[in-house]
Amino acid sequence: MSVTIRVPQETHAQLRRLAASRKQPIGEVVAAAVERLEEEEFWNQVTADFERLRADPEDWASYMKEHREWDVTLLDGLEDESWEAQ
Repeated sequence: MSVTIRVPQETHAQLRRLAASRKQPIGEVVAAAVERLEEEEFWNQVTADFERLRADPEDWASYMKEHREWDVTLLDGLEDESWEAQ
């Protein structure tokens, strides 16, 4: 299903140029742009959440303590395993 959206003429021209250079339909270019914006928004939120966490020394210390506890489980006995193809 497709829908029509209104964009300024300059934006449409930019989309046409991008679509031509990528050899893709305009819809795919728009979809890729939206996906990129969502990813950017996700990482911006992650950054903001960490900033809030770091702003509270008690919460940050608690987070770092838990992080150190989990860090020692990364290989938890697996260092003795052979990882070469059998």
